[in-house]
Amino acid sequence: MHPSDKYHQEPVVRPATQANRFYEGDTQRLAAEVDGYLALHDQSPVFHNLAALIVPHAGYYFSGNVAAAAYKVIDPEKSYKRIFLLGPSHCVWLNGASVNTEADYYATPLGNVKVDRETALQLTASDDVFTYKPEAHAEEHCLEVQLPFLQRLFASSSSLSPQPLPPIVPIIISTNHFGKLKRMAEVLKPYFNDDNLFIVSSDFSHYPSYDDACEVDARTGRAIESGDVGQFITAIEANAASGKRNLSTSACGEFPIITLMLMLDNRYEVRHLMYQNSGDIDHHDHSRVVGYHSFAFLRCENSTFTLTDSDKKQLKEIALNSIKSALGDKPVSQSALRSALCDAISKGAPASALNSKCGAFVSLHKHGHLRGCIGHFGEDVPLYEIVSEMARAAAFDDPRFPPLRCEELGDVDIEISVLTPMRRIKSLDEFQLHRHGIYIRKGYRSGTFLPQVADEVNWTKEEFVGHCSRDKAGLGWDGWRDAELYVYEAIVF
Repeated sequence: MHPSDKYHQEPVVRPATQANRFYEGDTQRLAAEVDGYLALHDQSPVFHNLAALIVPHAGYYFSGNVAAAAYKVIDPEKSYKRIFLLGPSHCVWLNGASVNTEADYYATPLGNVKVDRETALQLTASDDVFTYKPEAHAEEHCLEVQLPFLQRLFASSSSLSPQPLPPIVPIIISTNHFGKLKRMAEVLKPYFNDDNLFIVSSDFSHYPSYDDACEVDARTGRAIESGDVGQFITAIEANAASGKRNLSTSACGEFPIITLMLMLDNRYEVRHLMYQNSGDIDHHDHSRVVGYHSFAFLRCENSTFTLTDSDKKQLKEIALNSIKSALGDKPVSQSALRSALCDAISKGAPASALNSKCGAFVSLHKHGHLRGCIGHFGEDVPLYEIVSEMARAAAFDDPRFPPLRCEELGDVDIEISVLTPMRRIKSLDEFQLHRHGIYIRKGYRSGTFLPQVADEVNWTKEEFVGHCSRDKAGLGWDGWRDAELYVYEAIVF
């Protein structure tokens, strides 16, 4: 082969293997079928802040109505860069994820859908938890059945200049290893922004009776609506232990759903859109059914994060107990933390607040003087866990102070600063002294001052930022001028 021939190779097209199986194989009949389902939801609101969907993947006869309820909330006139399709494997066990890096297009009877191979290759290069296994995609139906809905939705835009269907990134996830799912979420999270749409493909309860399906699916649905991955996993485990006859799974897309939920923080709201099970379609057989949910995940950038007095009290108790356990040379177990969370919920504290993924600092003061302060900015761990970890770190790992001793504990006051999500600023005009904390980052150097630092000194905001740049980030007095600047607020108690 001449070297230049590679530039003239035919594009690789993944064929429509599920046509005439899960959906119509005839172009006109398929278009009419999909349009008919979408028309049932013409009055649905369009969410311009849509981040993700959970959509079923059964045959259209059974789940087409529930799927259409999800697709109609998409704004087809919005210019998405790409659509990430995440689904489970029904064919092979991967113990990881497979991204289709080979196909240039996915075919359906309605035409070809372009694959964003560049992004697919970037994922496989970023972490070996992402690979490409052809057998995971060859006969898999869970992603393919989503494409005709997307094709008809974007083709039906009433705009004078309709947006083309964005390219897709097809990902099959097949592992029950939580650490690997978390790594997937960490790699995908930079893409989880307003430029992209995520669609997770999943059916729900498989093969219980109609009444049992309604009960099981309601429990799973409430857990997803909470936005808390821990509640979702707990619900799945409770369903499995419920003894429901013939229940083989309560969410076949459990692992893609966990991956999605691991990317959430308190800036997202989950909306339940529709539920049916196959017994609602086939009224003759209620003995073995499959459940179908659809959900929308909405990005709420302007949402206000708050903590109740009960939340604050519980977080203080978690911090104190964490320090006491360390003084007694006992580890803080996840089960103990989860027990503390459940206790808080039973007393009326909303689970969403204590489970919110946001940063926090814990400061210790002895007789009014600082005795330790350590914090974490990442939005990757639930708040109650961060407080527990930072309390121990403030007591024993702050290099400015010796480790806390047992006899000091009674003289120590605990102060917790829960941080709102950081927002990048372009000018100091956007920074408000006493209200905002500042975070400065340049290369591998970074530093921060909490908002309350301004209450302890008599600095202008230029001096506040200059001291942070020099004394905390090690960038020099004026180093902040060409660094990245972020502001945040703190709930201090």
